[in-house]
Amino acid sequence: MNIDELVNSITPEVYQNLKTGIELGKWADGRALSAEQKEHSMQAIIAYELKYMSAEERTGYVPPKSHSHCGSDGEIAEPEDQPLKWQ
Repeated sequence: MNIDELVNSITPEVYQNLKTGIELGKWADGRALSAEQKEHSMQAIIAYELKYMSAEERTGYVPPKSHSHCGSDGEIAEPEDQPLKWQ
């Protein structure tokens, strides 16, 4: 099974169980996740979210902060003509 087949086989319920397992460090039945299980579960979650969720919904999303120093989105700030001051 390749990664695409794996992601296509993950249901929302399986996704939530994987995510909860990683968050708690154990499966629903109380067994601890091994390091290998954590790694594979994280990879599956990342691949699932990439395919089925918008960037804002994905785990770890940090919204961009608004700023005024560069102009608005897509706008290129023009340098202002100011004389250099040598000290």
